[in-house]
Amino acid sequence: MDNVNVLVVEDTPAESDALVKVLETNNYNVIAVARDFKNALQLFYAKSVDIIVLDIFLNGNPEGITFAEAINANPSVAKPFVFLTSSTDRKIFERAKLTQPFSYLMKPFNELEILYALEMAVEKFYNQPDVFLSENENTIISKDYLFIKKGKSLKKVLLNDIIFIEVEEKYCNIITENEKFVILISLTKISQLLDDNVFKKTHRNFIVNTQKIIEIIPGDNLIVLTGNHKATLSDTYKSILKTVRTLK
Repeated sequence: MDNVNVLVVEDTPAESDALVKVLETNNYNVIAVARDFKNALQLFYAKSVDIIVLDIFLNGNPEGITFAEAINANPSVAKPFVFLTSSTDRKIFERAKLTQPFSYLMKPFNELEILYALEMAVEKFYNQPDVFLSENENTIISKDYLFIKKGKSLKKVLLNDIIFIEVEEKYCNIITENEKFVILISLTKISQLLDDNVFKKTHRNFIVNTQKIIEIIPGDNLIVLTGNHKATLSDTYKSILKTVRTLK
């Protein structure tokens, strides 16, 4: 999964090193490794975290569960997490289950098991009422970014990086500075999910990120965007000119 930020909470260096190696080999971005509850909580709030791999026992205590309980207490910052443990204690399992982890995996970890668990956690967590899963189940959109399925992985794309979106039959081409994505979703539906203060329709086939506009040429029905990209400006949508501050 490209650009998915993972926080690893594991107090045994040999185990965390092995886990980090597997994750980075599979294009996850490991932003930090925490060794205890306090450090994990500090990193969670200091970093941009998408998902957490969480050892239940830290320094001999079930601090991993305490950490999960702490982040669950604030729904506005909650993130998906996967438990990883060597404990076979039923009471520990019952307590951990109450925190609603996306998976509960036993050590020593299996590489495929971890990878599948993380992908499923990302897909399920971001498929909540405030996000959108397209008809083709290949795009998950949230407030600040979207995950686009490419092959067997999900790629994280910041909404601020999108230059424009163009419809082509049943598909939308999402153009960023470095990449083009093709997804099965209508332009109308995706426009309803984006911030209409930033993303404006300029033509029945175009939505542009107004922050990426370099030049508007009304006489030629043309908008020039970052990277020398061009979008059509039809008469129907020339009201966009009223939203742009101009000096005369």
